[in-house]
Amino acid sequence: MNMSAFLSDPPFWAWWILAVLVSAIELLAPTFFFLWIGAAAALTGVAVLLVPDMGWRIELVVFAGLSILGVWAWYRLVRRRPVETEDAALNRRAEQYVGRIVTLAEPIVDGFGTARVGDTLWRVAGADLPAGRRVRVVGARGTVLEVEPATEGPAPAGEAPPRPEP
Repeated sequence: MNMSAFLSDPPFWAWWILAVLVSAIELLAPTFFFLWIGAAAALTGVAVLLVPDMGWRIELVVFAGLSILGVWAWYRLVRRRPVETEDAALNRRAEQYVGRIVTLAEPIVDGFGTARVGDTLWRVAGADLPAGRRVRVVGARGTVLEVEPATEGPAPAGEAPPRPEP
């Protein structure tokens, strides 16, 4: 078999090789997108095995049709079953701190300052307050915690109570 004959009418196993290569891409980038393209290539190889004189144009149409059908069916199935979690703030760290009382590490000046939450400094927004003041987290906008002055209460776990200012 010469190269021009191979390219104009690829054998069934060429589709299977393509299926393996595309499936390997799926292993490297697990998106499920390439899985259906690999399955379409494998099924196209089966079709060429069953109907050897199909012609390369029809093979490409079969492959494209099966690829589109597989990807479309997958996305339709995924949209019908969204991933649900019991924790609404999962992967939204700032929202996990709403309700928590923290101490300002730096004063809030012109509406912005920083507060220490655990071992991390967070940017905070709220009324101008001095450093060391205890504030309650009342909301979050992106990575900025919205705070308001807190009534004095026990220090949060792992945090020393604020020192009185001289």
